[in-house]
Amino acid sequence: MSIMTPQEAFNIVDRCARDEEIDRLLVDLLRYPSPKTDQLEADPQVKRFIAENVAPRLAEFTASAGAIDAMGNLIWRLGGASAHGLLFMGYAMTFPAASMKHPFSGALVGGQPFGVASQCAFGRGACEQKGALAGMICAAAILARARVALPAPLILAVSLAGETGRHEAAEFILQNDAIGARSAIIGLGTGNRVCLGNKGRIDVEIVVHGKSAHSSMPEKGVNAVDGFRRVLECLDRLPLGAHPRLGSATLTVTKIRSGPDLSHTIPDVCRAVLDRRLLPGEDPNAALRDIRDALKEVTGWPIEVTGGVFMYPSEVAEDCGIAAATTRSVREVTRREAESFYSPAALDAGFLNRSGIETIMFGPGDLRFAHTDGEAVSLQEVRDAAKIYAATALQVLA
Repeated sequence: MSIMTPQEAFNIVDRCARDEEIDRLLVDLLRYPSPKTDQLEADPQVKRFIAENVAPRLAEFTASAGAIDAMGNLIWRLGGASAHGLLFMGYAMTFPAASMKHPFSGALVGGQPFGVASQCAFGRGACEQKGALAGMICAAAILARARVALPAPLILAVSLAGETGRHEAAEFILQNDAIGARSAIIGLGTGNRVCLGNKGRIDVEIVVHGKSAHSSMPEKGVNAVDGFRRVLECLDRLPLGAHPRLGSATLTVTKIRSGPDLSHTIPDVCRAVLDRRLLPGEDPNAALRDIRDALKEVTGWPIEVTGGVFMYPSEVAEDCGIAAATTRSVREVTRREAESFYSPAALDAGFLNRSGIETIMFGPGDLRFAHTDGEAVSLQEVRDAAKIYAATALQVLA
């Protein structure tokens, strides 16, 4: 069987892509709110976004709406039943609107404030999840329209996640939806650069116990905050590794609370949450053990250390199959050389790679604008991404 060349893939994509379709879909996705709430993946609005917005558009573009699984993720397939398919994973959930004005307008705005020449679409999730999701849906439309025989399947999974900081939705998809994929692209904003690796993360809760007393007689109590100060001094000495492209692993306090919440009272408990960023090759449980072992030297205060949600770190070789195919597609579509980079963010790529699916991250959008009051994405970047996704799929699958 001959392998489709990048030029052949580009010719098919160029014939079947419709820029106005891509623009319209992006605006429609931005106009339908799907922000993170306390309900996370169980949020009804995020589930409705998939069922009432994404599935009908897939049916319109490809004649198949896919199937919504028991959790609420959407799985769409095209091509053969081989176990060597390509997985596109996009996300439904965005950051909350917060102080952003008109976060769900999908308005078209000039690109100058965002450092691009083309028009931009404005709205929450534009440069993070929804630009990439629009590109992946339109890539599916391009391949369906092309009618090229695909011995292995293209699988588009639209995950309920996006802002949860955990692998729960990705794990459900792999365990329950018969994903026969050898490689994958995570659809999030990278500025259409190839992300080869990223840090992981584990949240660690530390509870220091003391003894309450009136603050006029501190010697009668055991101040839990003093104990937490000793904890920090100890953790400052904890050795952390380094990576040539990702820099150092980090351990950062993100939340502290002491109690009881009473005036003039020595606190008998101090609770803190720490963010431990993980480098490729590090295991969340091992990082947690290192913290527990280090804190054994702190005496005088009972201390509890509990691991919370986590995401695995990730790294693939620059010349691995999916990275190389995406790089060739970038060159054909944009007539520029592809850039590669590593991300400090925690992503689902680590879980997929750990599960044997070679995974990169790629998509339109400048993450400097994510979670800000001025979040937008370049229309041209989304159009390019849709074509790059489709050309990559043709090279990998056809």
